[in-house]
Amino acid sequence: MACIPLADRATGCYKRPVGSRWTVPEIATPALVVDLEACARNISAMASHAAANGIELRPHAKTHKCPAIATRQLAAGATGITVATLGEAEVFAEHGVGDVFVAYPLWAVGDIGQRLAQLSERVRLSVGADSVAAVEVLRRELDRVTGRSPGQAARLAVRVEVDCGLRRSGAAPADAVHIARAAADAGLVVDGIFTFPGHSYAPGMAATARDDEARALCDGAASLEAGGIPCRVRSGGSTPTAAGTAGDAVNELRPGVYVFNDAQQLALGTCQPDAVALAAIATVVSAPAPGRIVLDAGAKVLGPERPPWAPGHGVLPDRPAARVTGLWEHHAVVDVTGTAKLDLAPLRLGAQVAVVPNHVCTAVNLARVLHVVAGGELVDRWEVAAAGANR
Repeated sequence: MACIPLADRATGCYKRPVGSRWTVPEIATPALVVDLEACARNISAMASHAAANGIELRPHAKTHKCPAIATRQLAAGATGITVATLGEAEVFAEHGVGDVFVAYPLWAVGDIGQRLAQLSERVRLSVGADSVAAVEVLRRELDRVTGRSPGQAARLAVRVEVDCGLRRSGAAPADAVHIARAAADAGLVVDGIFTFPGHSYAPGMAATARDDEARALCDGAASLEAGGIPCRVRSGGSTPTAAGTAGDAVNELRPGVYVFNDAQQLALGTCQPDAVALAAIATVVSAPAPGRIVLDAGAKVLGPERPPWAPGHGVLPDRPAARVTGLWEHHAVVDVTGTAKLDLAPLRLGAQVAVVPNHVCTAVNLARVLHVVAGGELVDRWEVAAAGANR
């Protein structure tokens, strides 16, 4: 997709900066704003890519935490959604989503067993595990809360997590069979394997992470099948690697950030500016010195994350030379010394400014509502129903 030009190439006349599509006067700042048209394009593009490559799409809803968006993703062809927490799964089930994968190595103690049992009665439910011990805890708790006899099939499915190089959770691919066998012996349905190529979130690493992902999934699937356990699902994917995933090793894709994109994806070259579908709207509340302004959107709106390779604490899409150099809870300090020749509207006190967060998932989790704009008008407000559903 082409970027929105600042000037017509034939006439040289100014059209509009990319970021001006965000600012709607009736939205009080700070606030998160969704560009409806960009969001719809992103949903459609990923669904088309997955379908063209024969891959099932199961978007990660921890990015948006929003039933209105999940509904659109499912309508575009997604087979279900992915979540990170049982709380997120419960929220989406309450809003009618019927197929949910909790892509996390759950440790089913406390009330988790009861919640899993109840949720599995309402939706098609899969959960992650990366150890025999976790499977045994899950089996024990399900038996306790449901009255199952040992070996009696549960309604939920287990997917074995394998590590493909991120060095986070996940078993070695060769060990996947031991976890799968423990699950099968406990009367749990083994649905397949999954991984996350999260080391793609660094400059120049997408292709390497994609290769690592393919190798881990192939090795993990071979491990299961050698032990007599079918591997129906080989699930992977991240937004930086999704575009190059062709369906040889991966048959289910779980990107999340793509629905909005963010400053990290811009820096990594994963997307172009017109594919960014969410920004924070902030007001210039202070201009204490030449070349420095302060916005009312701090870490409690933008999120605190800043990778070492990111140019700042967020991106001003209509003023790319500006730098968010400091971030506090309710203050963002912006260095605008390099923007004088680019300023198409003065960054004066009271002006509204769009800021694209570094990591959109963190920013959305801090919000309660997303303001939806199209054609320069406020057209809807979407509840972030799973905000704060962190367990």
